[in-house]
Amino acid sequence: MNEPLAVAAIVEVVTGVALIVVPSLVGRLLLDAELSGAAIVTARVAGIGLFSFGLACWPGSETTAAASRAMLIYNLLVTLYLADLGIRSEWGGVLLWPAVLFHAVMTMGLARGRVVSMRA
Repeated sequence: MNEPLAVAAIVEVVTGVALIVVPSLVGRLLLDAELSGAAIVTARVAGIGLFSFGLACWPGSETTAAASRAMLIYNLLVTLYLADLGIRSEWGGVLLWPAVLFHAVMTMGLARGRVVSMRA
């Protein structure tokens, strides 16, 4: 298993659990906004998705090229979306730019792994 995929899987599992258990805290840290009502429900559903996605790419599991490709696309799109939020809107908590940086690094690491694996 490539290291960027393992790191991304672990972080997404942890983020998923946090969204399921304490969605308001994640909303505050990431967006500097309070979540309530339907946003709590939506955050928990997203958390379940991230948790499941992370488990599908978990280190030591039988990951496939599809899992690596899915994690690459996910990290790329999250990087672009969170950066856009930070630049063009009032949303932005203390963890927004660290999250953008993390997902950008994961995107580069996963892309590099894909390029290397395609050459081999």
